[in-house]
Amino acid sequence: MIPRPFWLNRIEAAWRETSIVWLCGVRRSGKTTLAQQLGEARILYINCDLPVVEEMVRDPQLFYRDCPKPVVVFDEIHQLRDPSRVLKVGADLFPHLKILATGSSTLAASRKFRDTLTGRKRLVHLVPVLWSELTAFGNVPLPRRLLHGGLPSALLAETQQPAFYREWMDSFFARDIQRLFGFRDLDRFNALFEYVLRQSGGQLEVTRTASELGISRPTAESHLRALEITHAITVVRPFHGGGQKELVRQPKVYGFDTGFVSFARGWNPLRPDDCGPLWEHLVLESLLALFPDTPVRYWRDKAGHEVDFVLAHRRDAVDALECKWDASAFDPVSLRAFRSYYPRGRNFLVTPLAGPAYSRRFGDLEVRVCNPDGLVG
Repeated sequence: MIPRPFWLNRIEAAWRETSIVWLCGVRRSGKTTLAQQLGEARILYINCDLPVVEEMVRDPQLFYRDCPKPVVVFDEIHQLRDPSRVLKVGADLFPHLKILATGSSTLAASRKFRDTLTGRKRLVHLVPVLWSELTAFGNVPLPRRLLHGGLPSALLAETQQPAFYREWMDSFFARDIQRLFGFRDLDRFNALFEYVLRQSGGQLEVTRTASELGISRPTAESHLRALEITHAITVVRPFHGGGQKELVRQPKVYGFDTGFVSFARGWNPLRPDDCGPLWEHLVLESLLALFPDTPVRYWRDKAGHEVDFVLAHRRDAVDALECKWDASAFDPVSLRAFRSYYPRGRNFLVTPLAGPAYSRRFGDLEVRVCNPDGLVG
């Protein structure tokens, strides 16, 4: 069992604020394994896929009263008939217990969650294996992480296995999409999912997407929303201050994992030009993990200048991040255009840097050159 201290610390920190932690993430991202790393002596692990569990928690008050462990893990809790009631009783009547509930989506995605437990829970979104975790996974080479993706079983495989990605997509539809949203057409849904993966990292226009796939706009919108709720895609919206020369509406959409993007595009083996777009995806995954409470945006003006990611940590200053597989290929023109609108904030050039971070000047711009680990602090 490969230790993942970053995520364990995130769960423990969330428990210091509230008794329920909702651990979400796509299927096979490692939620169950992570929960088990909390310690066998400490946790009561409940697999909610088992029919007997429904009877165990029929009376939640009795269940919690007799709980022999200080931590209760409800794995795939959305399988229960009334999961919100089970969690609410635990939070309200047994605050000394710590509860970890896992699922692939947000609570609000399922009609079963009549109560979304506002104020009683904290969310931890488990993303695929981070840059900072590659050492723990046996010093996996970065190109393999880009090609295979960050789901642990795929990452550790010696070669990219197309059957894994196809089976995952079918299972994702059957166990998550169909159960949560009631969609019935597997082929139509997967066609849209693969289309989005092929367009990943670019702007996505819903009407054009629907037209190219031969589906209605409402169907495309509902499927895209389901993908976003279940964390299979990340929608990055434009950052703007109301300026007439900035894009304000068109979002960019990223697939949740570089392996699935590579698979959908047929990128095996990777060519040098493939690494840049995949590196941008990997940086985004790091941002989602490192700054879970800060929306990730991108910026573009009507002249075509674009900054990969923008983080508004503070009201009067925004951080700008450019992602480059090869730092020597960085052109500061777009960043300089961005700073003409928003002069205050830090500038980062995020690259696969093996050594320590350093600062570099491009005329009047100061840019911090670092890998994803250098974004914290």
